[in-house]
Amino acid sequence: MGRRRAATDPIYPRWIWTAAAAAVALLIVGAAFVLRAVIFPADSGEDGASAGNGGTPPVSASLAQDSPAAAAGSAPCIPVNILTSLENADMIRALAGEYTAKHRSVDGKCVAPAVMQEKSGVAAGKVTAQFPGVPAGDRPAIWLPDSSAWLRIARQGAGGSLVPQEGTSLARSAIVVAMPETMTTVLGWDSKPPSWSEVLRLAGEQDVWERLGHGDWGKFKFGKASPLVSTSGLMALAASYGAAGGSVGGLEGMDLKAPSLVEKVRDVELGTSHYMATPEHFLWHARQADDAGKVSEFLSAVIVDEKSVWDYNRGVVSEDGKTKQSGPAPKEPLRAIYPDDGVHVADNPAVILNGDWVGSQQRMAAEDFLAFAVTEQGQQVVKASGYRSIQGKLDPGVAATGRYAETLQPLPLPKGEVLTGIKDSFADVRKRARALFLLDVSESMVQETGVTKLQRAKDAVLKALDHFVGEDEIGLAAFSQVGDGPLTPGIVSPVAPYETNKDDIRAKLAELKAVDATPLFEAVSRFAGEQAKEYKDSFINTIVLLSDGKNDTTHPGDLTSLSEQLSHQNHSTPVLVFTLAYGPDADVPTLREIAKASGAHYYDATDPNRLEEVLSELVTSF
Repeated sequence: MGRRRAATDPIYPRWIWTAAAAAVALLIVGAAFVLRAVIFPADSGEDGASAGNGGTPPVSASLAQDSPAAAAGSAPCIPVNILTSLENADMIRALAGEYTAKHRSVDGKCVAPAVMQEKSGVAAGKVTAQFPGVPAGDRPAIWLPDSSAWLRIARQGAGGSLVPQEGTSLARSAIVVAMPETMTTVLGWDSKPPSWSEVLRLAGEQDVWERLGHGDWGKFKFGKASPLVSTSGLMALAASYGAAGGSVGGLEGMDLKAPSLVEKVRDVELGTSHYMATPEHFLWHARQADDAGKVSEFLSAVIVDEKSVWDYNRGVVSEDGKTKQSGPAPKEPLRAIYPDDGVHVADNPAVILNGDWVGSQQRMAAEDFLAFAVTEQGQQVVKASGYRSIQGKLDPGVAATGRYAETLQPLPLPKGEVLTGIKDSFADVRKRARALFLLDVSESMVQETGVTKLQRAKDAVLKALDHFVGEDEIGLAAFSQVGDGPLTPGIVSPVAPYETNKDDIRAKLAELKAVDATPLFEAVSRFAGEQAKEYKDSFINTIVLLSDGKNDTTHPGDLTSLSEQLSHQNHSTPVLVFTLAYGPDADVPTLREIAKASGAHYYDATDPNRLEEVLSELVTSF
């Protein structure tokens, strides 16, 4: 007799075994596609409805577990330079720290990631120029901007071949409208979010707070970062185009150069109080205003990434966008508003650059680091750093502090040529400036040998003037005095349309000569008062103050009175006094206070060699 089969060992027809094998094969292939979607998402390419803007792998998918080496590789370690944005640098440093805390071995070597940070738009320019003047060993192997928008813009440039078509998304952060909670409640936006068109339309109603019974809050102050360097600024301008064209998600179907559309975008941009280089600049000043018990004096709303709202609400701010300062939570937190027609999502994509300076070992080490970043352990770091994971998951504590929405409605990210067109249009559509350049021409400006500080200041102002267009209104003044004599020379070229006084400003700038003392308080008080009397709602009214010393005059004036004047003006006729400390002897505390009182920003060029760079950044703030 043959062996009796057990009841648990049934006989199946051959076709069932064939079908089962096919099903297993499909599961394996499907799992492979899920894993690839996690590590190499297609959303940083040019195609797809939500490309580059928040497409996520399935929440139910299990992320890979980190697999450190049994023993660390030998020294010297493989260097992996990572170029990040200002916004995501801390997260990438945290990922690098967690990565190197475990044994790593690539080709038998240990790995040493090093994080460098730069404004997104500036980094994109350096990538397309292939890092001129930078030694090969200092160039990045990985570029990790906070949005695929910059990958697409960079690929439009001459050096775009350096940038791969796809990136590895490491984290998500929505671009939102941040407002003090009290203001959000008054508008009803805490319970019923507005559309982008409603947000931008309200920003154009300067008297909205008075109409709603809160005239003590002054004008509606709406801030945006520069779209030339910041993701939130670029997405804010994209929202302006969308609102003007009738669809925030339909930018690719619009003729961005159509005169009627351009004129509508200009009208939308008139609601901007002023621009600053980065969102961090706005939040720094909002915190200073909150500390003084009057956040409404500086800010009604600003377009930022939601991670920055989390930072602000937990007491973390940055004056320069790079160095973070921690303190107690603000008296009044900000609320992130998610417009009901969708939000752009910064997807933090990483690409390994196709540069000849990236060797095979570096490439393998870069791949190993990025593979770790999308593991379960890497994504825990991402969530703890204030971001949504690549699956859209949140740390509950982060979400509560940042007032995050539980889910997002991502807007499609336009193609590279559309994004480039939007960015390049900024000079044409931005709100115009009414700016007075105010130069300290005291004797200390000419005391060094060789090229004097005064000549460097003239050269820097001359270069900064290239930022302006004919419709801006620009003027020039300078200040000093001899003995007890009057302030001199005063206004040398009155504020007027730049198309009519460009030559006069340049000629008068060249003629400026150093005199003697520094009547700083008198000069700022006089010219800020004159600018306020001529205040124009349709312009950003401002003074650009360059000074290398202290107030050293017997003329009337003191910092307390000046601060009170500027703060009072800021309520109804804001004149933003951007201050620039020039040289090591500049009175930095005083210049900081002047800028703060007026609602503007202080810039540091105490290293005279940085003057042109710093002044160039300053003039993008209005």
